[in-house]
Amino acid sequence: MKLLLLAGDDIGPEIMAPTKRALIRLNEKFDLGLDFEERSIGMEALQAEGTTLPDAVMESARAADGVVLGPVGTFKYPPKEQGGINISAAFRISMDLYANIRPSKTRPGVPSMAKQMDLVIVRENTEGFYADRTMFAGTGEFMPTEDLAMSMRKITREGSRRIAVAAFELARTRRKKVTIVHKANVLKITDGLFLSVARQVAADYPDVEVEDVIVDAMAALLIRKPEAFDVIVATNMFGDILSDEAAELSGGLGLGGSINASAERAIAQAAHGSAPDIAGQGIANPAALMSSAAMLLAWLAQKNGSNALAQASELFIRSVDHALADPVNHTPDLGGPGSTAAFGDAVVAQIES
Repeated sequence: MKLLLLAGDDIGPEIMAPTKRALIRLNEKFDLGLDFEERSIGMEALQAEGTTLPDAVMESARAADGVVLGPVGTFKYPPKEQGGINISAAFRISMDLYANIRPSKTRPGVPSMAKQMDLVIVRENTEGFYADRTMFAGTGEFMPTEDLAMSMRKITREGSRRIAVAAFELARTRRKKVTIVHKANVLKITDGLFLSVARQVAADYPDVEVEDVIVDAMAALLIRKPEAFDVIVATNMFGDILSDEAAELSGGLGLGGSINASAERAIAQAAHGSAPDIAGQGIANPAALMSSAAMLLAWLAQKNGSNALAQASELFIRSVDHALADPVNHTPDLGGPGSTAAFGDAVVAQIES
C-alpha cells in the first residue's frame, strides 16, 4: 500500500517531517505494509519543472492508495498559463474528491472559545460558488464590462445526493444526527434543490435524526451552542466558511485536520495555509496535518476492512490529543513555547509507549 507525501510550500516541509516520522512508526508497530513516496510540488517544482503540479506527480497520486498533501502557497503562484496550477483544486476536480470532511472538537489542555464541541462538517467539494468548478470550459466568474462582475453557481442533483449520503453514513458511526445547512429561503432554486435532495436521502436513514438550518442562523448557533451538533452537511462555500469558524471555536486552524475523499480516493490535507510569515522558524503546529494523516488511515481502514489500519489511526489521534493536553508542547499559535520538532517528538513518544 503506497502513500504519496507532498510537502508543499513554506511551512509544509517542516510539518510534513514529524507527520512522516509518526506514520513510519505506526507502520512498524502495526505492520501496515505502507510504502512511502515523496515528490516535489509548489514553488520547488515550478522552479525545477516549470509547473507547480508536474504530470508525473498527478500520475503518482492516481496510482497511490492515499496522499498526504502539505499546505500550498497559491497566493504567490504565477497564472496557470505560466505553470501556477492550484494544486488543491486540481486534485479535487481531476479525482472527483467530492467530500471534504472536517472535524472540530474541544480537547483537554487546549484553549478554546467553545466549552464543549465534537462535530464534523461534511462539505461538498466539487461545485457550488467556486468558479473553477462550475463550467466544462472556461470559468464561472466573468466580467461583461469593466464595471460588472458576475459569478455562476452550480448545484446538481447527483452532487447533492452523494454528499448527503456521505454525511448520513458518517452520522451512523457517531451520534446519529445530521444538520442540513442551506439558504433555500433566498436561493430558492439552487439551495432548494440541495435541500430537497438531502431530505430525500434522509428518508433512507430513519435511525438518524435530521434537521435543517439556514446558514446565517447556523453561523450564530455554532457560537451559541456548538455542543448541539454532530454532523453538518453543506454546499461548498457555506461549508468552507462554517468549517473555519468551527476550527477557530475549537482552538484554531492549527488543529484543523481534514480529508478530501471520493469512494475510491482520499487526500489528507490540513485546513490551514502555508504560513509564509513563520516558515523556517520551526514553530509551525503540525497537529492539523498529523490529524489529517490519521483520518486518511481511518479512511483506508474502512475501504480495505483493515483492523490494523483502524487501530493505527486511533492511536495516532490519541497521541496527538495526548501531546496537545500538555501546554509545554503547545506551539506559539496556541500560546505555548513549543516547537514543531518537539511536538512531533511528543506524538512519536506516545505512539511508542
